[in-house]
Amino acid sequence: MSKSNYVTRVHDSVLDIDAPAWNELLAAQAHPTPFMRHEFLAALERSGSAVATRGWQPRFATLWTQGGTLQAACPLYLKTHSRGEYVFDWSWADAHHRHGIAYYPKAVVAVPFTPVPGSRLLAVDAPARMALVQALLALCRDEEASSLHLLFGDAADMAACKDAGLMQRHTVQFHWQNRTPAPYSDFDDFLAALSQDKRKKIRQERRKVREAGVTLRHARGAEIPSADWDFFYRCYERTYLEHGNPPYLSRAFFEDMARTQAENWLLFVAERQGRPIASSLIAISSEGKDKASWGRYWGALERVDCLHFEACYYSPLQWCIKQGYNRFEGGAQGEHKLARALLPVRADSAHWLAHPGFAQAVEDFLGREGRGVAGYLDELEQHTPFKHGN
Repeated sequence: MSKSNYVTRVHDSVLDIDAPAWNELLAAQAHPTPFMRHEFLAALERSGSAVATRGWQPRFATLWTQGGTLQAACPLYLKTHSRGEYVFDWSWADAHHRHGIAYYPKAVVAVPFTPVPGSRLLAVDAPARMALVQALLALCRDEEASSLHLLFGDAADMAACKDAGLMQRHTVQFHWQNRTPAPYSDFDDFLAALSQDKRKKIRQERRKVREAGVTLRHARGAEIPSADWDFFYRCYERTYLEHGNPPYLSRAFFEDMARTQAENWLLFVAERQGRPIASSLIAISSEGKDKASWGRYWGALERVDCLHFEACYYSPLQWCIKQGYNRFEGGAQGEHKLARALLPVRADSAHWLAHPGFAQAVEDFLGREGRGVAGYLDELEQHTPFKHGN
C-alpha cells in the first residue's frame, strides 16, 4: 500500500484508540514489551503521570486503511522539557537556547520514564512502518516542533528511521541472559559459571543481607495485596524525594497497573523482624518464546548494606532461573551491574532536527560519540565476569 492510501490520524489521548486493535498490532512486532501495551500507556495518562500539564502532551499517531483497519501506530508526545527520557539531549537544548532558537516543544516517540528497548513503530509491514515515520515528520513540521526523537527502538524501527534520514545514536545498557542451550538449573549453577572473584563477591553481598536479619518474600500479579502496593509506593516515593525530586509516577498509576495489568508485575519485599523495610518491583512477560523480565523500581525506608543488590538483582535473577526466564534487563547505565553478570548491550535511538545547522552539528557529534560508545563496549567486553569458556 502506498503512503497516499493510508489515512493518518493524530490522537490527543491513547484512550481514543481501540485497545484490542493496539495490543494486537503490538503482539505482531518483533520485540513487544508490556510497557507498550495500551493498558500501560493509558495508566500513564489516567493517573496524570504523562500529560500535558507535566510536559508530556499526547499526540499518538495512527495509520489506517480506507476500510478502517489499523496498519501502524506509535506513542508520540510533544515535550516542553527533556526529563524522564534517559537519552540525554540537554546540550542540544542549551545550544538552541544560546542561539535564540526554541528547542521546545520537541516530539518524542517513547514510553515515558521507561528506558526499555523494544518495538516503538508498530506496523503490519515495512512499508507501513516507513509511512508512519513520514507521517511523524510531517506532524513535527505542522506542530513546529524543533525535532523528533525515537528512543530505545528495535532493529526494524532503526532501519525505517535510517531510510527516512534520521540520525542514529547509541547508548549502553546491562542485561542478563540465561545460559543456552542448557539454562541454569539454579542460582548456584549460575554462580558456578562466574569467575572466582565475582562468585565470591556475590556470595559475600548476599551473606551481608542475611546477617543483617533481612529476608525477602515475593508476590506476583493478582497475588500482590493492596498493602504491599502501598508499602512499595512509600519506598519508591522516598527514593525520589531523597534526590530532591517528586516521583515521576503517581500512586494512581500503580493502582491502575494492579487493576488492568497485574500479570506483568512481580514485587519483592524485604523484611527485618517481621517489618517491611524495602521493596523492588520487577516487570515480567512470558508471552511467546521470550520470557523476559525488567528491573524497574526500587526504594528503601532503612539502609542495609548490599540490600539494593539483593532486592534488585540477586533475588530477581534467582526467580528468573527458577521460572525458566531467559532475560533480565537491569535498565539504563551502571557499570556495577557488569560484576553481577549483567553484560553490556547497545541500545539505539534515532533523531531528526529541523534546523539544518544544528542537524549538521549533531550529526558530527553523534559520529564522535558513536565511536566512543563502540570503544566503550569493546573495553567492557574484555572484563567479562564469567570464567573462560562460559
